[in-house]
Amino acid sequence: MPPRPRFMHMVGASRDEAQLAVRLYNDSSEVRSFEGFVVHMHLAWLYLLHAELTRDSIDFRYWRTRGRARRLERIDGEPKRWDLATCVRHRWPDKAAPVRANLEFFVALRNKIEHRYAREQQALAVAVSGQSQALLLNYEQELTDQFGTGSSLATRLRFPVFVGSFTDEGERTLRRLRSQLPVPLRTFIADYDAGLDASVARDPRYDFRLRVLQELAPKDPDALAVQFTRYDDLTDEQRAAVEAIGRKGYVVVREQKRPVVGHGLLRPAQAAQAVQDRIPFVFNTNHFTTAWKKIGVRPKVGDPHPERTDEKYCLYDEPHRDYGYTEAYIARLARECATEAGFRALLGTAPRDKVTGDWVGAPPLSATPPWRGSAPSAAQEAPGMDTMQSA
Repeated sequence: MPPRPRFMHMVGASRDEAQLAVRLYNDSSEVRSFEGFVVHMHLAWLYLLHAELTRDSIDFRYWRTRGRARRLERIDGEPKRWDLATCVRHRWPDKAAPVRANLEFFVALRNKIEHRYAREQQALAVAVSGQSQALLLNYEQELTDQFGTGSSLATRLRFPVFVGSFTDEGERTLRRLRSQLPVPLRTFIADYDAGLDASVARDPRYDFRLRVLQELAPKDPDALAVQFTRYDDLTDEQRAAVEAIGRKGYVVVREQKRPVVGHGLLRPAQAAQAVQDRIPFVFNTNHFTTAWKKIGVRPKVGDPHPERTDEKYCLYDEPHRDYGYTEAYIARLARECATEAGFRALLGTAPRDKVTGDWVGAPPLSATPPWRGSAPSAAQEAPGMDTMQSA
């Protein structure tokens, strides 16, 4: 029997790291279990991609050039090899690849949490549980695609037994825990998501979400206790039912009070000006108000539950009874309104060039002749709309 290729030993080491990562993630007695999961999944991916490069005879060592001489970079006498971020860019050259977005998220997250935020490990694990699940499933897919189904972790990793959100009190506890996430981490997660294309942010290879339903029908003796049904495999009627369940769950989430954080939040006039600064069109507080109503980031004025905001984009300040808007929301508005088509789709009107004041494309039927000269600021465009409550 021929000896195993060297890269298969690297695959074995990668699988060991992945199993240790999952074991730590599921061990509630470990204080830094989530940090351990991130670190060991980082190593699992690194070893896996190094195995692929070795198999494909690709030199993944770092070289440096001095004059005409080309020398290997070394650490303690050993050649320095590509880090995970470099391997990921080589494996997925498309910046919009969901697997790449997920991996780069965890590379950045590891740099933030290593040796920090020890007391917030549980809250962080809850906040990014979807990305964590995607990280593992992407690993399993890459492992079996590259080295065959015999390498699968499916026989070694089982669905964990837990309480979590299977009970009402467990769900409330998890939501309270998530609200305790420190502002820097909350901001990092929101800003990273806001910088992604919408199709990537919704892709399960970036953020994997499940809604668990208890099966009431008699159990098939050949069925597994936990079975996975892909959304793409559902009929139109079944998809409508799933989406309805999701909408119902979304309302339940909004029933709890949202955390109040003032740092880094913008008032409506400031936010409108920030959006206008990033796009080629006039964007005033009237546009800003239309946008939050369209997207639904906060309740309307007079709503009995003003705290029901989308906390990723907007937070309610209870003592002052007004709202602040996040950088992630500004980034989203700027991204969606950067083109004429996007501006019209979101705001239902034609945009105006912020330099000339001319309508771009067909103007609205009720439009007055465009004004000339320099465009007014977002605050000047709609006086009286700069209070946080009215906008």
